[in-house]
Amino acid sequence: MAENRKGFKIKEDKLGKVKIADEVVAIIAGLAATEVEGVSSMAGNITNELVSRLGMKNLSKGIRVEVKEGVVRVDVALNIAYGYAIPEVSSKVQEKVKIAIENMTGLEVSNINVRIASVDMGTGR
Repeated sequence: MAENRKGFKIKEDKLGKVKIADEVVAIIAGLAATEVEGVSSMAGNITNELVSRLGMKNLSKGIRVEVKEGVVRVDVALNIAYGYAIPEVSSKVQEKVKIAIENMTGLEVSNINVRIASVDMGTGR
């Protein structure tokens, strides 16, 4: 089912093909993760941090997506707000990201790995 590194085919019929870019799946995951209470922001590498400071918001920051044969594997790096239980927030992020990707793309999500990159002391309960 994989097409190339920039996207993958989810459907092909007599009317044509439907392809989804990996970046789209990453954006879906990032938006779903940031909707969870306790997630302060997405974490990224130094390049993503510089891009964010320059005003160009990267919606897939902190997300790595791998799609093989219609199955998605997601790595999420996030900053948690101080005062929230990390296991609870991480579990909610995994659930929300899985549901969002499966509902919007029709793909199966095999696993979602969450990495807590930092604790945001400016936000909390």
